Amino acid sequence: MMQRELIKGNEAVIKGALLAGCSHYFGYPITPASEIAQAAAYYFPLLGGTFIQAESEIAAINMVYGAAGAGRRVLTASSGPGISLKQEGISYIAGAELPCVIIDVMRAGPGLGNIWPEQGDYNQVVKGGGHGNYKNIVLAPNSAQEMCDLTMLAFDLADRYRNPCFILTDAYIGQMMEPVQFAGKRTQVERVDWAVYGDKASKHNLITSILMNTTLLEKHNEKLQAKYKQIEQNEVRFESFLTEDADFVMIGYGIVSRMLQSATEILRAKGLKVGMLRPISLFPFPTNEIVALGKTGKQFLVVELSNGQMLTDVQLAVNGRQPIHFYARMGGSVPSVNEIVEVAQKYFGGK
Repeated sequence: MMQRELIKGNEAVIKGALLAGCSHYFGYPITPASEIAQAAAYYFPLLGGTFIQAESEIAAINMVYGAAGAGRRVLTASSGPGISLKQEGISYIAGAELPCVIIDVMRAGPGLGNIWPEQGDYNQVVKGGGHGNYKNIVLAPNSAQEMCDLTMLAFDLADRYRNPCFILTDAYIGQMMEPVQFAGKRTQVERVDWAVYGDKASKHNLITSILMNTTLLEKHNEKLQAKYKQIEQNEVRFESFLTEDADFVMIGYGIVSRMLQSATEILRAKGLKVGMLRPISLFPFPTNEIVALGKTGKQFLVVELSNGQMLTDVQLAVNGRQPIHFYARMGGSVPSVNEIVEVAQKYFGGK
């Protein structure tokens, strides 16, 4: 039976994690993600789980490493400055091939910036902000419902590929209250054969990211790259809205995509053949879908709350075959639907 509740996106993340069988949360509060830690502190102990507010973000991510190595489903959350501090630990986790889920509720930067929404962490998270040749799986919700649903999916993907999986969201989605339906049954997590459980059966398992032999480390890197290719083949997710007959396609993720959908409906009412593509997985990126749209002669408008970090991936997909327009807001400023309509009409040539 599905339970329905009016809830913040930041709290929906925690309930989704618990339903996915997550048993451990380690974190440090930071606006606009603090409600995640607050909800974890309340709900995890109620269900026999573990909540620890670490002394720092660096400590928290290393606790994640330990719990993941012990075969537990584990979660942490932060915002841009905290994610920056976690980057070394995330690289270690990826190198050791440990599954975990990390929530980044993006705020405006650089530096301390402010607590308003932005999408300036795209490069940091999607491209792998730490050292070495690793990648994170990255999912981008645009509603409180998806904060729950994609968190549950993130744990499955993290386990399937033994890889860190990010939920990359923003301050609006995290703070927004919406009705969310929750599954009535909690996932039971099975024992895995690679983890260290502190018993006889697992005593020979080794969790490490250090390989001092250059040949062995190269082979490990090659194995990781093959895994990332497999993820690209199997785990692309996106939403298309009225793109089939569109001459002009707007692309955006997160909170931006909701405004793009409303703008698309307004522009359609004006007689303009406009559509929207929303990447749900940022890695893997829906490159092939954008390539296919470009081959039919469509123009593109990329809208971001950043200096064009996702824009680069769209440009690589289109490869100069069709015009790509770009509209950005930064510093916590978010465009209105009417603003997007005006920008799209300008580039589309409509009236």
